[in-house]
Amino acid sequence: MHRVLKAELIKCGITVAQIAQAIGISEKSMRNKINGETDFTFPEAQAIRNVLKSTLSLDDLFKTDDE
Repeated sequence: MHRVLKAELIKCGITVAQIAQAIGISEKSMRNKINGETDFTFPEAQAIRNVLKSTLSLDDLFKTDDE
């Protein structure tokens, strides 16, 4: 699970549906990715970081519970 990403979404006031729409994937796909069921592609990760205007590195933003 991507807890840091979830926290950033909450901090920015952006819903899973909104971020999914912004990067051009379905809400279900986004939920699967956030929950660690499927992986984010590099372009998706970059797009999410840009939409969030996050100052975190991609490694920190997409850190999983396994790491």
